[in-house]
Amino acid sequence: MKKNAFAQNRWESALQNNYGTPAIALAHGKGSVVWDIEGNRYLDFLGGIATTVVGHANPAVVSAVSKQIKELSHVSNYYMHEPALRLAEKLKDFTGQSGAQVFFCNSGAEANEAALKLSRLTGRPKIISTIGSFHGRTIGALSLTGQPGKRLPFLPLLKGVKYVPYGDLAAMERALSRRVAMVILEPIQGENGVVVPPKEYLRGVRELCDRYGTLLCIDSVQTGMGRTGSWFGYEYSGIVPDIITLAKGLGGGLPLGAMIAVSDVAPRFSPGDHGSTFGGNPISCAAGLAAISVIEKQGLLERVTEAEARIKDHLAKLPGVREVRGSGLLIGIVLEDDIAAELVEAARRSGLLINAPAKNVIRIAPALTVTAVQVNEFIKKFSRILSNVYQPTKRK
Repeated sequence: MKKNAFAQNRWESALQNNYGTPAIALAHGKGSVVWDIEGNRYLDFLGGIATTVVGHANPAVVSAVSKQIKELSHVSNYYMHEPALRLAEKLKDFTGQSGAQVFFCNSGAEANEAALKLSRLTGRPKIISTIGSFHGRTIGALSLTGQPGKRLPFLPLLKGVKYVPYGDLAAMERALSRRVAMVILEPIQGENGVVVPPKEYLRGVRELCDRYGTLLCIDSVQTGMGRTGSWFGYEYSGIVPDIITLAKGLGGGLPLGAMIAVSDVAPRFSPGDHGSTFGGNPISCAAGLAAISVIEKQGLLERVTEAEARIKDHLAKLPGVREVRGSGLLIGIVLEDDIAAELVEAARRSGLLINAPAKNVIRIAPALTVTAVQVNEFIKKFSRILSNVYQPTKRK
């Protein structure tokens, strides 16, 4: 029996089936390349679903984590530690708002739970989210998620959440009132197939929230940490949100999330309101600081936009591709047919890791450190795989 098949048997015996059984077991990686336990090489263009922002085994992250674990591996919330202080100050600087304050947790779902609890402090009972949105799988975060298939098995969820069409300002205006505590939006809907809103949408929602005294929370879990060419993904719009949630790439591959109360109108937690045992762990914070340092020193925000242009330019011309959308290195390849799952399997067999968030969409989210050579390798591999799978003569 091959090693991957043996690992599958072990997985099925020991782990619950909520992810299904993965086809391969990864052993190690470097940058944007990983190897499985049988020694097969893969070009990783999924990046832990937008999480390994500076690649696998990045020397700066390895060094920072190794140094930190020799000093302090964990500190309870009764005490302070330097990595959390430095990272919070860095995130505060990125918002551009002197009054911003950070709450650390471990994941995007937890960050959105914190935002949900913060919105309750307004005394208003309602929240507006969008159809197709994804904000996490805990009960509170799932209540905010605008995907019925994910919610239905776990009803009843929190009451008072209304879902409006993403990108539709008129629908948002009809839904808003002074009973709405918070509107929560992704700058790009990642799990819904990398859906990009109209250019003026975020600004329009900001103006509506101001009119009704409603908090605007930007869920930057997937678009943040330079993924889209800016630190949070909303900056192009010129708005200032009241709350930002962040995770995935924040920890440079380690578990770390944050909820940032940005504006003066956003409430603040008081002692006992909320907490997280491992939130802001010294090791994760050290990794996050190292990842930010790599992004800044290597000018990765600019390189991200260059890679985006090259990928979009080449892929948009391929037969079978209807549209290439997204920003930076969060890109959705919209296909003519519902062959995304088949493409993912064919790509894996050819040594390329990608993802299908929808039946006709391929999502890529490689490390921001991906090289020009690797981008070219991806384009060639994907073009060949698509030409083998896409058969227009069979279309109805």
